[in-house]
This record gives sequence, structure tokens and C-alpha cells, in this order.
Amino acid sequence: AEDADPSPTLLGGERAIGVAASGLFSLALSADGALWSWGCGGQGVLGHGDEQYQLLPTKIEAFAGHRVVAVSAGDGYSFAI
Repeated sequence: AEDADPSPTLLGGERAIGVAASGLFSLALSADGALWSWGCGGQGVLGHGDEQYQLLPTKIEAFAGHRVVAVSAGDGYSFAI
């Protein structure tokens, strides 16, 4: 069996200060106010303008220039303030 790397994955060099998840995808809010998503992109829930699956956390560029302060996720939706 392969040894798993116990160190956390960094989000653009920032630490995660908030997380939200559904059964199919996850969101992470980084300390700099950026929002990241990964998992199943069906119904556009990842916020990347498509429905592609994202294996690794990917920054949601639609929020560039804005500071996200809260996130929520559920069955078929994602929400950011």
C-alpha cells in the first residue's frame, strides 16, 4: 500500500478558513477570501462555467477581485457570500 502524504493540500499557498460539502463536491474558503471547489461539477455547482469533474481544488475565477466570507453547499447547489 502507498503511504499517504499527511500534510494538507494548500490552496494557492493560503490556509483554509471555511469548508462546505455535499455528497458529490466540496468548497473551501481560503484566508485571502478566494473560493476553491472540487468534485462532481454537474449542474455547474463548482462555479467554473462548465460541468466538468475537478479532481483537485480549483480556484473559482468568477470571484476574482472579490472577497468571499462564507460558503454553503448541498444537494445540487453551492452558495457564497
